[in-house]
Amino acid sequence: MGIIEKIKEIEAEMARTQKNKATEYHLGQLKAKIAKLRTQLLEPPKGSSGAGDGFEVTKYGHGRVALIGFPSVGKSTLLTMLTGTHSEAASYEFTTLTCIPGIIHYNDTKIQLLDLPGIIEGASEGKGRGRQVIAVSKSSDIVLMVLDASKSEGHRQILTRELEAVGLRLNKRPPQIYFKKKKTGGISFNSTIPLTHVDEKLCYQILHEYKIHNAEVLFREDATVDDLIDVIEGNRKYMKCIYVYNKIDVIGIDDVDKLARQPNSVVISCNLKAGFNLNLDRLLAKMWEEMGLVRVYTKPQGQQPDFSDPVDRGGCTVEDFCNHIHRSLVKDVKYVLVWGTSARHYPQHCGLSHLLQDEDVVQIVKKKEKEEGGRGRFKSHSNAPARISDREKKAPLKT
Repeated sequence: MGIIEKIKEIEAEMARTQKNKATEYHLGQLKAKIAKLRTQLLEPPKGSSGAGDGFEVTKYGHGRVALIGFPSVGKSTLLTMLTGTHSEAASYEFTTLTCIPGIIHYNDTKIQLLDLPGIIEGASEGKGRGRQVIAVSKSSDIVLMVLDASKSEGHRQILTRELEAVGLRLNKRPPQIYFKKKKTGGISFNSTIPLTHVDEKLCYQILHEYKIHNAEVLFREDATVDDLIDVIEGNRKYMKCIYVYNKIDVIGIDDVDKLARQPNSVVISCNLKAGFNLNLDRLLAKMWEEMGLVRVYTKPQGQQPDFSDPVDRGGCTVEDFCNHIHRSLVKDVKYVLVWGTSARHYPQHCGLSHLLQDEDVVQIVKKKEKEEGGRGRFKSHSNAPARISDREKKAPLKT
């Protein structure tokens, strides 16, 4: 029996099992078994070199956004309108067969937008190049799920289910569970708050399913069984997702208003034939807001700031900013001068832990290199201990 057949058999057993207090331990074990099988499904076959048939493209710019959706929902048209890159669009499904990148120039930054082939139900099992599409999505900073506004809401649920099956958690934060394997000592189970979904016995059974008999587990929130399994697996990716409802020009205004009021949703229309587009500026603003990009400009000493090209991406401290320029720069930094909204006065002397904000200007001041051995006979420092270096005999002056 293959892995997919085993997963379907366990899912069928979970469907016919009644959910109550007596069966929660059994259901928890079944969920752990499914998570293990799904992890095995994503691993490359044994004996292979690991390199597969993919369409990964090189990262470029300050951020990366992936377009995910069913075939013929308008992903290629959206890429063309936002970036100017031509991606073939037609009335038949699966027009796009590979990954087509484009660049959005917005707020002095470059955002890479990837048009991916449409995925179908069963993509997590490898149908319709689903694995390659999801692999590229995992390498992105944010996901745009493009949906057809005239279709049912079930499409959004299907796509979310397929992405969650391969470890992609949309608009969720990592569970507050501390987990660490140990060599000896058994299982230590603790919690800082009362738990309603998981108890000590259920936690032991799930850990034994993974053949873990020595570990520390600390719950800092009232987490579920699925959250505990995600922490044990350790390969989940938590990403932000914007639900983009396209083709709103073919539905009524009441339906548009209902879709627009949903959380993390934007309604648009990319009708090239009619020669107009709706709400694309709102989509770009929402994308910028969710990515949380921070533009930091550099100022060379004695010169004007360089506002042509910002340096950083994502929320950052001064240390992150220095590491982004060069890894060896941090150890040479004496202090930095900061102008902008994060500074209390202009300029402000800051250390490496200072948190930078959008459109800040930074000037780095390096430490001065000490001359080896000092100057002449007036030695400024010595390698000898302090009590000896003070009595060192100086060389006679040259006459």
